[in-house]
Amino acid sequence: MKHSRQLVFICTGSDCKKAGSKLIKKDLKIASKQNPWKGCCKLIQTKCLDMCKSAPVVIVEDHFLKKTSTEKILDQMKKALKDQG
Repeated sequence: MKHSRQLVFICTGSDCKKAGSKLIKKDLKIASKQNPWKGCCKLIQTKCLDMCKSAPVVIVEDHFLKKTSTEKILDQMKKALKDQG
């Protein structure tokens, strides 16, 4: 069964926090309340994903985004939305 929402997992372990995951989470929270993301994604805060050397780490659907930024995450979310139809 396909999810009606994209699942976005944001690592909030100590190394990811130092690398900016807190700001990424804040930016994604703002973006998720605006079109075209409104109602299409679910942000899930996780504990350490054990990928500390690649911080910050975010998972969008089944894609791991390492050393990422808000723009890269939104691009991946856009691709996932297109794939869902």
